[in-house]
Amino acid sequence: MVPSTSTLLTQWNWEPSIIIGLSAVTAGYGYVCGPLRERRNLGPAVNRKQITYFAMAMVTVALALLSPIDAIGDQYLFTVHMVQHLLLAALFPPLLLLSLPPWLVLPLFRRPSTAGIASFFTAPFAALLFFNADIYVWHLPVLYDATLSNEWIHIAEHLSFMVFGILNWWPVLSPLREQRLSYPLQVLYLFAEGTIMMILGIVFTFSPIAFYSPYVHAPRLWDMSAVNDQQIGGLTMWYPGNLPYAYLLCVAFYRWFDDQEPTQQPGSALSNERISYNQ
Repeated sequence: MVPSTSTLLTQWNWEPSIIIGLSAVTAGYGYVCGPLRERRNLGPAVNRKQITYFAMAMVTVALALLSPIDAIGDQYLFTVHMVQHLLLAALFPPLLLLSLPPWLVLPLFRRPSTAGIASFFTAPFAALLFFNADIYVWHLPVLYDATLSNEWIHIAEHLSFMVFGILNWWPVLSPLREQRLSYPLQVLYLFAEGTIMMILGIVFTFSPIAFYSPYVHAPRLWDMSAVNDQQIGGLTMWYPGNLPYAYLLCVAFYRWFDDQEPTQQPGSALSNERISYNQ
């Protein structure tokens, strides 16, 4: 039986492990950036913008895993499942990175026990390679079908999207500014990332067959065939999925272009504006 739209929109997933996990991460962020920072004098206090980014990151995860997006994507529509994946892999990671103060991640790159591993996995080539390999491998039919039938495999998939997503965005949005790529290299990096994601979206968009058996046998919502659903899911990866990369690519290109302009005399209006902008 095909459920009504109103029924679908009430299928919230109040999974205790997700709620506890989000609560623990939020409490940890508040404690480390608040009382612990003050007691140990770890560094400057986080500002309102960073707190807002963190809240947005947590809301993004909650929306992906607790809202009807989870149930609809798991049981009925590939398209909605792609929306969930994009929230976890393409939206949550940049929001989280923008919320982190530099002093919070600096020990990872200074301690001998973690410096080598952290530097390796956040290097641009490794970050790009591991993230996209993770995305492509999980979309192989045998693994994708397994995630829909085994909750533990599904959890592993979601965690890998989030972890490798953070690594993927690190060369562009690292809390440590000296680790960020130069603006020209950011443009190339983001273009490569968007292109790789687009290729996967194109495969889904133009395939004449549905790849995943659970969706082939699922009740059809809104008279949408499994192939049409997969094609729309591919378009979702192709267009909305590339929006974060396209936006930051434009920002990087603008700043690169801005840096190429002739230097103004100190005290000029443009010079003062740049000082304010960089602060």
